[in-house]
This record gives sequence, structure tokens and C-alpha cells, in this order.
Amino acid sequence: MSQTNDANSNSNLSDIKANFITVLAPLFSKHYLESCYPGLIFHQGQRKMLQINVRAKDLPTLLQAKPSTKNDPDSGKNRPEVKGHAKEIKDYVLERAQVNKPWVLGTITANVDENDIKIHELGNGFCIVVIPNGIKLDITDGQHRKTAIHELIFSSESHLIENNQFAITLILEGEQRQCQIDFKDMAKTKQLDNSLLLSFGEFEGRVGITKNIIQQVRMFDEKTNKIGKNAPTKQKLIYTTNFLARFVSCIFVDNPNDELKGYNADTLSEPLIDCLNKFFAECKDTREISETHIDKLTVHQVGAFKESCLLGLSVGIEVLGRLLYTTYDKNNNCFDEQKVSELAQIDWSRRNTLWENNIIRKTGNSDYEIVNRVTPVSDAVKAVKIALRWI
Repeated sequence: MSQTNDANSNSNLSDIKANFITVLAPLFSKHYLESCYPGLIFHQGQRKMLQINVRAKDLPTLLQAKPSTKNDPDSGKNRPEVKGHAKEIKDYVLERAQVNKPWVLGTITANVDENDIKIHELGNGFCIVVIPNGIKLDITDGQHRKTAIHELIFSSESHLIENNQFAITLILEGEQRQCQIDFKDMAKTKQLDNSLLLSFGEFEGRVGITKNIIQQVRMFDEKTNKIGKNAPTKQKLIYTTNFLARFVSCIFVDNPNDELKGYNADTLSEPLIDCLNKFFAECKDTREISETHIDKLTVHQVGAFKESCLLGLSVGIEVLGRLLYTTYDKNNNCFDEQKVSELAQIDWSRRNTLWENNIIRKTGNSDYEIVNRVTPVSDAVKAVKIALRWI
């Protein structure tokens, strides 16, 4: 009986599919010289909208950006492109596609006057959308993605994306002022913090190493904000994932911005975890914070540490990272324990004159400021090396 039911079900599905194709074929045949797409109708914000999927090669001719120019926001429907952002998107797609790894680009939103296109409604939200030749979809959100795809399609790497499709949400609105309002409303979305992006990054390179040290280095475990750009003292947090990712890059390549792509996260993590646990346990400025479980630390202790010790600040962590780079043996994947111990014996408090006129600058009789810039950091690293007679 079960087999009979399955057979009947499959037969019914086949009939439905055949009937559906019979309905669609004439529509596609009629509009074969125009852009024709299956679509979904939905309603949002008191307006009718459509969702279509467009082949990569169709995007450059179908979409157009109308950015504002000069000092006149009313001259366009979206903001001017941010220099370099489209290249970042293109590089992301290339890096993933070239090694057969998954990638994703979000939906592009565009406005078009409903009178300029044809919508053949099929019922239950299904439709066929016909976009006549010469009609352009005005991008409301996604001009950087469109530019990146455009450049890829007209490059020698076009084969990497030519079989892909991209979702477009069409707001059936042609009035420019409303298009500008739509852009403003979508632009209100809060930008994601780097720490959150890193926390959700693929487990490789510096992302993987950073995740490992946050879990296994006592100084960082439960004292790191994994989702925000700040480390609130009231939550007994000292670091952020972004701070520590830059720290990791300094340790291995002396460059806080290097993502360590191609580096094996687990292989590099093991000696680094041992090195850092040793350092923070030996250093008198960090020993108590490092060795005390977060539940037993008070907000006052965490606040006092961040106020008095440079290793509670991103600039101090960067200086330490660049110094640990000097102790790292790349060929044997290990750290010089003697030199690590020497670094741990330094006075890492802000009052140490070693940091004066580099990362700590006096601004008044008793006031001072922390300076987190390339030159002061380099000067601080050099000052430590001289003090330890490493140079």
C-alpha cells in the first residue's frame, strides 16, 4: 500500500510540474528578448515588493547606481561608493572561489517604478517578472556588491562567478525622494564590530589562533569581549577579540593587520598558549589577574589593573606582541623561554620611565596620555630591547 501511495504521489507531482511548465513556457517564449525571471511577491511597509534571482552576467546591464555627487544629496538615490570597499568584496569572492570555498553576498535592493516592468501573477505570491530592454533598476542598497560583481564579470576570473545568481529585492517605487528615504532607512543598520566578525570567522589563520588563545590562555579566558569593540570594566572584561587578533599577528609576522592566511591555527597555537601562560604567570603586574578565576575577581580589581598596567590596554598588548616576535623561532615553531622570562620581569606599569616619551606622553604637571600610534609603539619596542640588551 505504501508503495502505491508513493507512486501516486510522484505521479501527481509530475502532473503538477508538467502543467506548471505549460503555463510558464508561453510567457518566457513571449518575452525571450527581454529580461524575464521567476519571482516572489511580498508586502512590507505598505508596499508591494518582489524578489528575483539574476545571473551574474546580467547584473552589469540590469542594475545602475545613481550616487549623489559633490555636495548635493538630492542628485542621486544612494551615497557615493566608499573608496576601496568594492575591491574588498571582490577580493573576498576571489580568495574563496579560487580555492573552491563557499562564499556569500547579501541581497541587493533596488527601486523601480511598477509601471516600467511587467508582472504576471501566478497566485500564492508566485509571479514572472519581465524587465523590458532599456529599463534599469536603481540600486538603493548594494552598489559596492554590484561594482565588485561587475568588475569580476569583465575580468579574466569571470569563470569563477559566471554560473552564480544574485538575489535582488525590488521595491516598486520610482519616486526619487522615497528612494532616498528607503536608502536612509536601510543605512540605519548598526555596523558590526570587528570583534564579532572575527568571532564568527572561519577557523583558520589568526582567527583560529585567536579563538584558541582566548579559550586556553588564563589571562584571556572569560576576560575577553567576543562580540563588541569595547571591554566594559563593569562586566570584568579586559580585552576584545579584535585586540587579541592584532596581538597574534604581531607575534608571528610583526604586522597587526596580517590575517595569517595559510598558517595552521592549531600548530601555531600550542606553543603560543604555553608561552603566554608562562609570561602572564611570571609577570608581577599580571600574575594575580591571570591566575584568579573571573568569578573571584572584583570589578575594582579589574578596573585597577586596566588603570595601572599597560598590558590591560591594546597598545601595551601590541608592544608585547612585537617583542614576542623577537623571541619566536619560525623554523622550529617555538619561543625562546629565557627571553620570554626576561620580558616578564619588566615593570609593565604605566609609571615605569621606560615608556616615557614613546607610548606615554606627559600633557601637564601630573597628567599624561597613552599614545597608540606606529612610531611610539616602535620606540617602546626599541626601548625594551635596549634595556634588555637585545640590541
